[in-house]
Amino acid sequence: MWNRKDLKYKAKQVVHKNYWTAVVVCFLIALLTGEFGTSIVGTWNERDSMDPNYIIKFEYKIPGDIPANISATLNDTQIKALEAVEANLNSALKPQKYIFKIWDAITSFNINKAGLGILLCIAAIVALAFTIFIADPLIVGGKKYFLSARNGSNTKVGIIAEVFKKDSWLNIAITMFLRNIYTALWYLTIIGGIIKTYEYRMIPYILAENPQIKRKEAFKLSKQMMKGNKWKTFVLDMSFFGWNFLSVLTFGILSILYVNPYNAATLTELYCMLKEKQI
Repeated sequence: MWNRKDLKYKAKQVVHKNYWTAVVVCFLIALLTGEFGTSIVGTWNERDSMDPNYIIKFEYKIPGDIPANISATLNDTQIKALEAVEANLNSALKPQKYIFKIWDAITSFNINKAGLGILLCIAAIVALAFTIFIADPLIVGGKKYFLSARNGSNTKVGIIAEVFKKDSWLNIAITMFLRNIYTALWYLTIIGGIIKTYEYRMIPYILAENPQIKRKEAFKLSKQMMKGNKWKTFVLDMSFFGWNFLSVLTFGILSILYVNPYNAATLTELYCMLKEKQI
């Protein structure tokens, strides 16, 4: 069995030994993939396309602003708490966002805005290609960095680029893409999407250690590792709520300088613990 305190204690040691490179890696991952929901540089974690009718409902609304009818009834602390919750939700749903962008494009054609629809189609295609071939492999590269960092200090930032080797890049890209598609489809059932998000949680770590693993095997291993551990992992995620709340109060600066590396290192410890248990 594992517990949060042990995982977090080991994670703090890893971050302490590799602080600056860990900060740089998480900064790059947040900047290029939006992996960390409360980070100031998470360029894909805004409230754009969180629901299929975004274009119609919020066409004249500045992305990132709390709706007026909500902000009028909440004080500053409550708004910050709401932003912290939404930041975590956005981070969890990030891989499926380009699907919502495609829906936005279709919606634009339906409301006689063909020009906007064409631009959104192009944006969706570019976002899809970037997600598949750059962003998702980089996420795996980030896992690879932290797996290496837990074995010693002075881990090089360049290790994240190893996922782009010719013999493994395509397999990583396709496996991560399938993971995102399956999760998105399961979200049509709402509860199923949440369950599958946790069931597939270990796939990036498995790919980081075994970049040429067969896709079915990666899904199978992740499912086995998360069996009986989904709820505990959810509680582990929620245990970072306080840190994420403080990050919102500091406009994401705390995320960049500490919370993102701490969170990433903790989840890496979880993977290693589950792997040992599985073996």
